Amino acid sequence: MNLYSIQTGNFKLDGGAMFGVVPKAIWEKTNPPDDLNRIPMSARSLLIEDGNKLILIDTGLGEKQSDSFFKHYSLWGDDTIDLSLKKNGFHSDDITDVFLTHLHFDHCGGAIKKTPDNKLVPSFKNAKYWVHKGQWDWAKNPNIREKASFLNENISPIESSGQLCFITKNSSLINNSEFGFDILVFDGHTEKQMLPIINYKGKTIVFAGDLIPTVGHIPIPYIMSYDTRPLLTLKEKASFMKKAELNNWILFMEHDPNHELVFLKKTEKGVRLDFCSTINDFF
Repeated sequence: MNLYSIQTGNFKLDGGAMFGVVPKAIWEKTNPPDDLNRIPMSARSLLIEDGNKLILIDTGLGEKQSDSFFKHYSLWGDDTIDLSLKKNGFHSDDITDVFLTHLHFDHCGGAIKKTPDNKLVPSFKNAKYWVHKGQWDWAKNPNIREKASFLNENISPIESSGQLCFITKNSSLINNSEFGFDILVFDGHTEKQMLPIINYKGKTIVFAGDLIPTVGHIPIPYIMSYDTRPLLTLKEKASFMKKAELNNWILFMEHDPNHELVFLKKTEKGVRLDFCSTINDFF
């Protein structure tokens, strides 16, 4: 097995929304905002090369939305998913499986692209697209809070392509031989967010997704206003952090623009950051 960090692009989100009830005077120490109170965010995907499989975890925002849409999220940097795949020696046609943690636009937007004649087609024509059935049903009939995050142009073309596959098990831990890794399932942020647990070179790496978006979100009470069930997130996160510290799990950060791999330690204040690294530097 080989792992590759895939940079799909960068954007910004409101810092207050990202930290909920945590005062700005606290969260700005780890996540400095711009003059519009927005903090930098990455959309970092993880590529798993395992035998004949090339599995892409999440796809970023993509490039098909309007200029006004992207202006709202203030895209920055030159990274794209195709350029990052190329830097690592791959092409979009090589991807065998796209694993979507959930269907918010910053996680699945790159799964679909727009052709020159304005058709919406899969960005990875040879891949199966994996989504939890509970998340799919949730996204197809969105609640008012999440409706702006579930975009039809990101979701319906996956279904019509014939490449859509469902994961249906409802347990909080899914043992899945289909991918060669297990899956943790969380319902606080959105229904059935799936986070891979990957055994790699004697270590365990967990794709942190939106459970822990940035290093600044490591303290348990630091959760997003975007979470649909914040009290459940607190419970899920507390359990997760305890297991992560006990089992020496390494977190792969999807949204932190400055930190890729995060290592944890136990302190008097709870589980906290120990140090950071990258896949290339640590392994």
